[in-house]
Amino acid sequence: MTTTRPVDLQDASATPFRLPDIPQRHPDDMTSVEHLHEPGQMHHLSQYLGNPDTTLVTGERYIVPGPAFVAGESRYPDLLVAFDVNPAAYKARNGYIVSQQGKPPDFILEVASRRTAADDLGVKMDYYERLGVGEYWLFDGAGEFYGFTLRGYRLEEDRYHAVTMREISPGVAQGYSAALNLNLRAADGSLGWHDPATGEHIPTLQSQTARAEAEHAARVREADRAEAEHAARIREADRAETAEARVQELEAEIRRLRESR
Repeated sequence: MTTTRPVDLQDASATPFRLPDIPQRHPDDMTSVEHLHEPGQMHHLSQYLGNPDTTLVTGERYIVPGPAFVAGESRYPDLLVAFDVNPAAYKARNGYIVSQQGKPPDFILEVASRRTAADDLGVKMDYYERLGVGEYWLFDGAGEFYGFTLRGYRLEEDRYHAVTMREISPGVAQGYSAALNLNLRAADGSLGWHDPATGEHIPTLQSQTARAEAEHAARVREADRAEAEHAARIREADRAETAEARVQELEAEIRRLRESR
């Protein structure tokens, strides 16, 4: 996804303000690790979206409207995506400052946990809405904390409106993210990111490995086929050469017989 607004990297050091680290995770809140970090979701999404100099795919850091921090009110999303921003400033400030970046994030996703579900559905949603976050998505692999597996909201006229969700097969929910131009899909307790044009999942380490292995196997099969064809041509040439030699022997024998008469 391309961006057009130039980003001034100098502002990364314009102020010493730095957000604090988020609190240490409670064991009940490790669902984001299970669904986002361990499967490499952020990495796959970052690779797919491209433009790392101006595209931010991150999470687990505070997002605030300006260079100030209010404990208990500031929030930190599991996954944040923002286009046409300054990743260096995000890293320098240890979080996303809307006034510094010049815009709110385009996309935020929260993964349900026992301790955070009510917050995700209430105060976090209100907070992101007030900040102007373009899309807010909620994922719950088993549907036990939210009461649903996947739901999205899009900001329209400063209010969140539910994204149309479809059940594309029994137990499989899908919705379209205009911000990412991807279909989000909840299936078998996992979250997937699918290209709406092809229906295929974005490349992952597993799919790239499988593709590389399939391509290697195809090259091996082609090499084996070419080798077999070459061997067959050699055998045919040997048979032809043997036959020609036998013909020459017979012709020589015939000549000798004629000459001996």
